[in-house]
Amino acid sequence: MQSLTRKSTIFGDLPSTEDLDFLMREEMRSHRIALEFERAELGLIDRGIESTIVVFGSSRMSDKPSQPAQNKHLRRNANTTHFKPRKCYQMAHDFGRIVSELGGALSPKNGKHENVIMTGGGPGIMEAANRGAAEAGAPTIGLNIDLPCKQEPNKYITPGLSFHFRYFAVRKMHFAMRANALVVFPGGFGTLDELFEILTLKQTRKAGGMPVILFCRSYWERLIDFNALLEFGMVEPQDLELFKIVDSAKEGWEAILELGLAAPTPLKER
Repeated sequence: MQSLTRKSTIFGDLPSTEDLDFLMREEMRSHRIALEFERAELGLIDRGIESTIVVFGSSRMSDKPSQPAQNKHLRRNANTTHFKPRKCYQMAHDFGRIVSELGGALSPKNGKHENVIMTGGGPGIMEAANRGAAEAGAPTIGLNIDLPCKQEPNKYITPGLSFHFRYFAVRKMHFAMRANALVVFPGGFGTLDELFEILTLKQTRKAGGMPVILFCRSYWERLIDFNALLEFGMVEPQDLELFKIVDSAKEGWEAILELGLAAPTPLKER
């Protein structure tokens, strides 16, 4: 949400749209949420964004070699020797380029762009995917969020397509609403939160037409024992077909096509 600079000294001495004390009252929360939603919605409509491919992943990866101090836990654990953060960054970059070249973002129909790369707007994997799309010449979107440690939007987001959010819930809705596919690279709590929210929407038939692709097999197979969920009776066999794990940008794009790159099913009322 765009910050407001005017502040009233006496309640009511400014127009309501310029009165920061009034707009930031607890009772105005629902209105702030609505404004935040509509601001991004109208921005996407104005730029002709019809559908997206959403890419999640850690902000901690880069295309530069890891420093020993940053990587000490990774280096000490033999079970993680096949996990290469720098390779994941390059894979996200290549995926962003491939999707932009082949998915329709470069060739709008009636002014509408399809399968535009959308990320959380920050560094790391988000930067890599935005960068690949930008270098292909396609529009690319970033949905940034207020965090305790301020996260600056990466420089590869298309001007006019960088949106700042206060509320995680509103941001999540915009991730889901236009998504033709969800792509998830290695990440931490935030990445896992987004992944399982979308899988839950698909499992409960609140959303469909959205292939879910997990990149970097060595990470996911070490991190989550999906088969244990089935063995303990916590999911059904078909639930493990809601996603696919891949190991290259080309394989990821082919998996999306195989699983049905189609127009998203609108979120149902909950």
